Amino acid sequence: MLATKGTRVPAGEEWVHEVKWDGVRMLAEVEEGSPRARLTTRNANDATIAWPDVHGAPMGGRDLLVDGEIIGLDALGRPDFAVIQERMHVRSATSAARLAHRVPATYMVFDVLRLDGRDLTGLPLAERREVLEGLDLGSWQVPPTYDDGPMLQAATLQQGVEGIVSKRLSSRYEFGVRCPHWLKFAHRHRYSFVVGGWRPQDGTRDRLASLLVGEPTPGGLMFRGRVGSGIGGPATRLLTDLLAGHGRERSPFADEVPAVDARGTFWVEPFLVVDVDAHSKPPVQRLRQPSYRGVRADLGPDDLHQDGVGRP
Repeated sequence: MLATKGTRVPAGEEWVHEVKWDGVRMLAEVEEGSPRARLTTRNANDATIAWPDVHGAPMGGRDLLVDGEIIGLDALGRPDFAVIQERMHVRSATSAARLAHRVPATYMVFDVLRLDGRDLTGLPLAERREVLEGLDLGSWQVPPTYDDGPMLQAATLQQGVEGIVSKRLSSRYEFGVRCPHWLKFAHRHRYSFVVGGWRPQDGTRDRLASLLVGEPTPGGLMFRGRVGSGIGGPATRLLTDLLAGHGRERSPFADEVPAVDARGTFWVEPFLVVDVDAHSKPPVQRLRQPSYRGVRADLGPDDLHQDGVGRP
C-alpha cells in the first residue's frame, strides 16, 4: 500500500501520524515454524539475503506478515538512506554479513497484515495497529504514532528527519494501491552549491540538461550530485550563457566523480553558485531527488566556504 503526496497535514480524530523513515520499504513474511523471514521489496523482489541482521523470525516463527521500512542511522543518530544504500543490491551472503557488521540496519514495522493464518488487511488501521502493538517482535521495532500531525511535521523538520505520513484510522490495507487514505509529507531542504560541470541532452553537445555541483571544503570542491530536474528552456539558456567561456579540460572536483555522472560532462571553472532543493538532510554527502531553483548572483564559492553549504 502506497501513500499519496499530501498538500496539507490533516487534523482530526480520524487520522494518525507517523515518522516518514528514510529507508527501504520492505514486507517481512514468516511461514509457521520458519527460522527466518522472507523480505520482499515494493517491486516484489526477494531481498532476504541482503539483510541477515533483519531476517531472523521473531516470536518463535509464528505465521506473520508485516509491512515496514529498513533503516540505517547516520553519525547523528538520524535515519539516512545513504547509510544503507550500498546494502540494497547485495546478492552474496558473505558480502551481506560483512556489510551488516559494518553498517547495521533496523526494521521499523508499522503495519501487520497477517497473523497465525488470519488475513488482517480487511480490518481498519486502528484495529491492525492494536494487534501490532500487542506483539513482541524482538529486534524489530514498532515506532509510535502521534495524534498531532502539525506538531510532528514541525518536530521532524527541526530534527532533520525525512518527513511524516498521515494515515486514516478507518483505512483498509490494499496491496500495490496508492490511495488518499495514506498521505506523505516529505521535507525538502534548500542548499547553495558550486557548479563544476554540465551535461548536454542526449543526442546534443550544446543543449545543457543537467549540472554537476559540489561543496567547497578545506580539502577542495567535493562532488555532491547531478541536478537535472527544474532546468527548463529559460534556465538552460541562462546557464549556457553564464558558463560559456569558462570550460576546462579536467574536473574541478577534489574527489572522484562517479563514472555514470562524469560520462559526457563538460567541466567548468568553479565560480557559479546555484540553489538546489533536495530531500537530503544536512550535512549532505550525496543529493537525493535534487531540483534546480536558480542562480545565486549574490554568492560566490568563497562565501559558501566561509558560511558552510550544509544549511537549508
